[in-house]
Amino acid sequence: MRKAIYAGTFDPITKGHLDLIQRATNLFDELIVAVTSKPDKVTLFSAHDRLRMVQESIQGLKGVKAKLFSGLLADFVSRTKAVAIIRGLRAVSDFEHEFQMALMNRKLAPGTETVFLMPSEKYTYLSSTLIKEVARNKGEISRFVPKIVAKKLKKKFGV
Repeated sequence: MRKAIYAGTFDPITKGHLDLIQRATNLFDELIVAVTSKPDKVTLFSAHDRLRMVQESIQGLKGVKAKLFSGLLADFVSRTKAVAIIRGLRAVSDFEHEFQMALMNRKLAPGTETVFLMPSEKYTYLSSTLIKEVARNKGEISRFVPKIVAKKLKKKFGV
């Protein structure tokens, strides 16, 4: 069983994230979507709410499960015996930061590879930050996020 980890805050999960999850399932037998909290990052939704949205969004995807984690990704990768970390690259501007993280994870979790995946062109501009901004300003977001996320955002912003 070749296991990979796709980690992020997923605040909230978007169709761009789901596109990468689907792509990763074509490469690995098992994928753990690791929902994390970063102490330096303020999120709109709690970790448990984000986990529930991810879980509902991935229902029906074979070999995919979601878990909460905190701390170093390299430690989580080692505990789960994953062989790879999935990272998404939407634009060249993402690469420098992602490359630094990949090199650090290689040092902290030797034998674990970072696999960079690009989303479908129709999702390259999507980010959780943009989705929240559109939702906050009462814009239509249903084509960019799973139904559960659209519902939660509308409730959060009183739409």
